[in-house]
Amino acid sequence: MRTQVGIVGAGPAGLLLSHLLHLHGIESVVLESHSRAYVEARIRAGVLEHPVEKLLNESGVGARMRELGLPHEGISLRTGGRDHRIDLKALTGQGIMVYSQHQIVRDLIARRLADGGDIRFDAAAVALCDVATDAPSIVYQKDGKQHRLDCDVIAGCDGFHGIARDTIPASVRQSFDREYPFGWLGILADVAPSSHEVVYASHDRGFALLSMRSPSVSRLYLQCEPEEDLAAWSDDRIWSELSTRLACDGFTLRDGPITQRGVTPMRSFVVEPMQYGRLFLVGDAAHIVPPTGAKGLNLAAADVAVLTRALTAWFRTGATEHLARYGETCLRRVWKAQRFSWWMTSLLHRFSSHTPFERRVQQAELDALFGSVAASTALAENYVGLPLILS
Repeated sequence: MRTQVGIVGAGPAGLLLSHLLHLHGIESVVLESHSRAYVEARIRAGVLEHPVEKLLNESGVGARMRELGLPHEGISLRTGGRDHRIDLKALTGQGIMVYSQHQIVRDLIARRLADGGDIRFDAAAVALCDVATDAPSIVYQKDGKQHRLDCDVIAGCDGFHGIARDTIPASVRQSFDREYPFGWLGILADVAPSSHEVVYASHDRGFALLSMRSPSVSRLYLQCEPEEDLAAWSDDRIWSELSTRLACDGFTLRDGPITQRGVTPMRSFVVEPMQYGRLFLVGDAAHIVPPTGAKGLNLAAADVAVLTRALTAWFRTGATEHLARYGETCLRRVWKAQRFSWWMTSLLHRFSSHTPFERRVQQAELDALFGSVAASTALAENYVGLPLILS
């Protein structure tokens, strides 16, 4: 079989790319190694930058987001038992939207299928072939048989552990990474959020985050060891530690049944180049950010916007300028997001290697942020999101 764009991965990046290409009259086939039920149930990121929210609305897949999403006009930074609210709306004129990634995936799958889109679930890509030529193809397994999809372009939207990145020869591939000396113990709980906005807490015992997925479901995190033993964390211990780290005058942490828990490693990762021949890396296949800055899903959407513009110009007119600069264009935004995520992570977490001097400097930086409109504005501008395509 043949299509114009072969997309590996039915996460938000692959599905959004397929949807946007369809709006421009470009055919695609999406290959996903897991079942539809599996990808629609994966709980991931939930904070959408303003430009990403706008993109979903303008492309016609924002109806449920507008109905179920939680618009926020600010975030709180908490330390020493006091809050400093970053008024995103006042500082930038924009806010953010809390809407879970699995809901976005459901919306995009439903729209692609309604539009006659070709999404092949339980279809595992095993090889990306001839990507340095003008006739690439994808070999994949489905129903116990091997198939081949011929295409003009391959978009590797298959995540950090997919095959797309390693298809680029090691001789031309360079990776930049940092492993942080801690992880996040995250929980989902059937309890109304204790705050109407996201709270980032810096505490002597470690970082904590209070977020939400809906008016009745809370998402909370605790800084922990990267190899933390979950069996050592009873529900009571989790809620007690969250209550300690999130403590603030007049604040009460609501607790409830914990429905999901896990430890998320903290890493920064970028691969260059993001393109090789007719293969283009998108989202987590090319970059990972620590979740402190809420940039992972948003960076993937930005990659999609850049690639959609480039492919539309190429298929319509044969113009190659945007296509040739895809990686360069994406990486400008990627590295700005990496800087912001690294800064937020460094600002709010306890590092075992910190001397008393370094801890005092960290606290002084928070204090300086609280007292500066300019510093708060810089944080707000990055948090609500830079333009999807930086000029």
